[in-house]
Amino acid sequence: MTTFIPQSVQDALDMARRQGLKKKNRLRVHVGDEIFPVLRQWDGGFCVEADRVPQLRGLVDLYEGSRHLSQCLIVASEADSGEMRYEFKRATAASEKAPLDFYRAPDAPIGLLGHDAWSES
Repeated sequence: MTTFIPQSVQDALDMARRQGLKKKNRLRVHVGDEIFPVLRQWDGGFCVEADRVPQLRGLVDLYEGSRHLSQCLIVASEADSGEMRYEFKRATAASEKAPLDFYRAPDAPIGLLGHDAWSES
């Protein structure tokens, strides 16, 4: 026995699946001033809607809501079922603090008090 699904039904099922992914996912890809929803993400990349998002390439930023996750260098991988898949060439995790260019000892003082702080008036 074979199962046949008309193309219109298959298209409707694919669209419903993509809509469900968009609703439950807060991931966004920022390219310049434009923001596009990410359908899903995995260790090596992510996918977006092929018909709504223009061809992306180069350096992009990934956000989850308002939190910056990473800055990524991407390359297009393949289009399948209305999704465009992108692979990471490089993904650098975003940090809230600037990296230090020196070693900070774990027991180092947080700050120094000046001589005026110790003198009595």
